Amino acid sequence: MSPERSVYSPERVAASPFTALGIAPALVGAALHEGYVTPTPVQCETIPSVLAGRDVLGCAQTGTGKTAAYVLPMLQRLDERRLPGVLRALVLAPTRELAAQIAGRVTAYGRNLGLEHTVLYGGVSQRGQERDLSRKPEVVVATPGRLLDLMRQRLVDLRALEILVLDEADTMLDMGFIHDVRQIIAAIPKQRQTLLFSATMPAPIAALSRTILSDPVRVSVTPRTLAAETVEQAVYFVGRPNKRSLLTKVLTQGGIERALVFTRTKHGADRVAKQLVRAGVGAAAIHGNKSQNARERALEAFRRGTTHVLVATDIAARGLDVQGITHVINYDLPNVAESYVHRIGRTGRAGAVGQAISFCDHEERGLLTDIERLIRRRIPVASAVRGG
Repeated sequence: MSPERSVYSPERVAASPFTALGIAPALVGAALHEGYVTPTPVQCETIPSVLAGRDVLGCAQTGTGKTAAYVLPMLQRLDERRLPGVLRALVLAPTRELAAQIAGRVTAYGRNLGLEHTVLYGGVSQRGQERDLSRKPEVVVATPGRLLDLMRQRLVDLRALEILVLDEADTMLDMGFIHDVRQIIAAIPKQRQTLLFSATMPAPIAALSRTILSDPVRVSVTPRTLAAETVEQAVYFVGRPNKRSLLTKVLTQGGIERALVFTRTKHGADRVAKQLVRAGVGAAAIHGNKSQNARERALEAFRRGTTHVLVATDIAARGLDVQGITHVINYDLPNVAESYVHRIGRTGRAGAVGQAISFCDHEERGLLTDIERLIRRRIPVASAVRGG
């Protein structure tokens, strides 16, 4: 892959806070090209440690800038000692969407370096991935299942791996991938640098971190959405049979440009999306049972604005990075209060004001109490929807 130069004056690169963190000029230029001016807290805490070769245990959610926090210094370490044709860095991600997004960041940040890389995930034919692997990438981003399949076919060689990144480790646990992850780790040299990132730190992830990390630097970034300064929250108390009609009314009352609707189950996401389409609302569902092509079509339509409503489960939405989401609607309240914080953090970004609307039936009152205890505030009860 030939480098694509991003040209910035030496003065601007030298004055960048990323340079002060130790990032090399070629990577600073790429970060500037992507519009990054000021490092986020997780980047300030993580980048120097990764550059120093330390293991990192990071507790940070989507939207904190954690991908750049590990991709930038990882690429720099690989570039400082080039070994073309040797697979030296592996990033494991739980979902196809997140893997593709991380690979996109590797492309963007590495535009001036010419490091060969590829992405591996299931749900598509592996023939194209076999061709990519034949070009001997130095960086691989992968989901655990597809990577294990290719390892068993002796198409991936991890014996020279130097850097391992586990992103969204708690989602890997939720999706049942931890056994696969352990198998992959068993095939990797023990002498390596390991970076583990997780939005939450359940006991099994904490236990995994103790077995795979060596004297890690601990990075913990408080979710900015706990205070929710840019997200206006509201809750409707509504019986479960009336949730569908209420959702339609909320989505058709105006002012909603791009809405992300969360359901607890895959079947629920399908039912809600179909009901909205029948009501004349442009909507699509994404979840693990959808084909990769169907998921990509739905996401692209949502990004373009031809579909205004995306209905998703928590797992399908992990790593989802779509700009301009004006509303997050919790059709079902999450079982884990922290998931509420992750959900509403999809809106109210880049200084814009977002709206987070939750539907709460009688059986969900306890979940609402847990959420309010976590965010340390009462969520205002919404007034009646216009037109009903």
